[in-house]
Amino acid sequence: MDKEAIADLIDAKHAELIAWLENQPQESWTKGPEGKWTTGQQALHLLQSIIPLNNALSLPKFLLRLKFGKANRPVRSYDAIVKRSLERLEKTKGKTFKGSRNMKVPAYEDKQYILNRLQTEEKKLQYKTRRISDQNLDSVVLPHPLMGKMPVREIIMWTAHHVDHHIKILKSNY
Repeated sequence: MDKEAIADLIDAKHAELIAWLENQPQESWTKGPEGKWTTGQQALHLLQSIIPLNNALSLPKFLLRLKFGKANRPVRSYDAIVKRSLERLEKTKGKTFKGSRNMKVPAYEDKQYILNRLQTEEKKLQYKTRRISDQNLDSVVLPHPLMGKMPVREIIMWTAHHVDHHIKILKSNY
């Protein structure tokens, strides 16, 4: 998938998420199904996952290569990333990764702030996706808590899938 298509996919998935979240009743922001995150926690989790990616992409690429190495395989397709992600998620049996463990329920008053930040971070990711060279997209790798080291192109595609995954959860459970 080329970087324009990836940036457009990121935009489309986030637009769908924000539109859905904006139309939910106030109580779903702070109350969710038994044993599941609230709508607010889902939004906060997605925000917490995009910020480190944007921070990493702000660093000089040579530093990322120095710290994490270079890709040693061809880039996977979006469909292959989705399939692998779902397989890995199944193996974790619902385990929550470090950044989102013991997440507090955000107050309803924080909803607009979280949604605004999510939109801002998404626009940053779109911009960075369009600006990074294809060589760096395919050769620079970043660590992912579920997927292991991934080329930047893959981790950005995974981010689009991650948003889509949570949209599906939200639409089916809330």
